[in-house]
Amino acid sequence: MTDLSHFTTEARNPETRDLDCMSAMEIVSVMNREDEKVIAGVRAVLPQVAKTVEYTVASLRSGGRIIYMGAGTSGRLGVLDASECPPTFGVSMDTVVGLIAGGKGALIEAVEGAEDSCTLGREDLERIGLKPCDTVIGLAASGRTPYVLYGLRYAKRLGCRTAAIACNRDSAIGKEADVAIEPNVGPEVLTGSTRLKSGTAQKMILNMISTASMVKIGHAYENLMVNMQASNEKLTVRAQNMVMAATACGRETAETALREAGGRVKTAIVMLLLNVSAERGEQVLAHAHGRVREALAGKLR
Repeated sequence: MTDLSHFTTEARNPETRDLDCMSAMEIVSVMNREDEKVIAGVRAVLPQVAKTVEYTVASLRSGGRIIYMGAGTSGRLGVLDASECPPTFGVSMDTVVGLIAGGKGALIEAVEGAEDSCTLGREDLERIGLKPCDTVIGLAASGRTPYVLYGLRYAKRLGCRTAAIACNRDSAIGKEADVAIEPNVGPEVLTGSTRLKSGTAQKMILNMISTASMVKIGHAYENLMVNMQASNEKLTVRAQNMVMAATACGRETAETALREAGGRVKTAIVMLLLNVSAERGEQVLAHAHGRVREALAGKLR
């Protein structure tokens, strides 16, 4: 049995020793103060996050994937971030993959023993056909979860780039990975409840990795998510708003351009700014590898 007493994530927080005696306002206030430490903790590891983004961008550009793997809260956060990439950035479901110890059932209830398996991580990676061009990112607040540890070990052996996100310094998974992202957020408000500050830190870092990766491969123009798929009324209006913001046109013009572009925001923007047909807009974008800014600059030259 591993002794967890020396882990920051398991330490008792001196600011909340009287948590059970506090009023509701006192509890939420101390939680808010403690959450401020998450910002500082994540800021300190930004170089490691940026290095991980370099890995993920290289993977995506070479036909590889971003693969998150974790257990419990960490696993759920990875699955959440992965599941939000297709609607936000218009990528396929297997561009960013979230693996959780115990499978889909573990998203809503604990699967006993799954995170302690020394083989399940490798088996899950084998099941999805892990390739050397993929980047595997292991998530474990404690930094010692066997499911993640042995998954990372297998990924490295296969030749993948790897990163680890933990909230304890010098973690086991950090030592296993090419990049160790280990924000120090201090002990939890509720001792050992790593869904709190540790979970918030992990979510912030995942937001950075997926967003920065998608921006770098051309799925944004300025700060607009122009690869988004307009699959409902709200998103249709959002697509129109993006075209209007990027081209300074009216709604009727944006609606017409999007209709001619088959709903593709990138194409509609290029059409309007370069005054070309949808077909020509697609050709210009393809030549620029889907990057709107490069498509516009290349055409104007």
